[in-house]
Amino acid sequence: MAARTNERTGLDKFNRIGNVTNAIFHAVFILLALVCLIPILVVLSVSLSSEDSIRHTGYHLFPTAISGDAYHYILQQGTMISRALGVSVLVTVVGTVLGVLLTASMGYAISRPNYKLKGLLTWIVFIPMVFNGGLVSSYYINSNLLGLKDTVWALILPLAVSSFNVIICKTFFRSTIPDGLIESAEIDGASQLRIFFSIVMPISLPVLATVGLFLCFAYWNDWFQSMLYINNQNLYSMQALLNSLMSNVDALAKNASTMGISYAQLVATMPKESARMAVAIIIVAPVAAAYPFFQKYFISGLTVGAVKG
Repeated sequence: MAARTNERTGLDKFNRIGNVTNAIFHAVFILLALVCLIPILVVLSVSLSSEDSIRHTGYHLFPTAISGDAYHYILQQGTMISRALGVSVLVTVVGTVLGVLLTASMGYAISRPNYKLKGLLTWIVFIPMVFNGGLVSSYYINSNLLGLKDTVWALILPLAVSSFNVIICKTFFRSTIPDGLIESAEIDGASQLRIFFSIVMPISLPVLATVGLFLCFAYWNDWFQSMLYINNQNLYSMQALLNSLMSNVDALAKNASTMGISYAQLVATMPKESARMAVAIIIVAPVAAAYPFFQKYFISGLTVGAVKG
């Protein structure tokens, strides 16, 4: 009887400790969520505020004077915004498809135990994760040697393959695809390309979706490649346009020659601060809307990369 009482007391104490621990974790995660959410709400609030209220009262979590001038102004810049949005969509789609294909093929090659160049290629993939060639050498190769400057390929090729994504694919292929399956296909006379596209790719959708999402968000959020290689404003992506706005409040006005009003008048009436934030909201909105539907793939990608291959 006493033993049963002590056991019940121990369970009650354990449950109390567990409840306190859960409460602490919930509080920490709520705090972290607020840290991530509040800046976005501030940006949204500023984009919906009038320029006068921003000038007199600064940034607030809730707008003191609601105004849609920034979004109205952006709609007036339809040609420039649509062109930048088209560049972002094109780069994201083409880069993601090309990056997934290159990354998966490289990961599959170094995952096969009987491949003779497996060790060499593994080191070639691993070394860039530790040592970087530097910005000057990358710029010289991409700009002068490959001639990518002021082309859309300058926004695609430098980000298409990363060592981290290759290692994720290699680990998945090595731990998931049995050697017997590949050997059976080889006995039936299938070529390596046939095996890769007809057998390996269809059963590797989880890792392909994970790498694809990593690449998709990387391309969508990238502005650095535009800053390095793009001088032609017709090739500016949405992110490059936002970066130009953040460093120069007159960037939109310089591209507004089709509006039929003078440059000085446009600069005087332009909603500068709210326009910046409105462009930021337009860029963030697609990713924020799509992320909840693909969150599980991010989690699976992290767990796949956590297993040593």
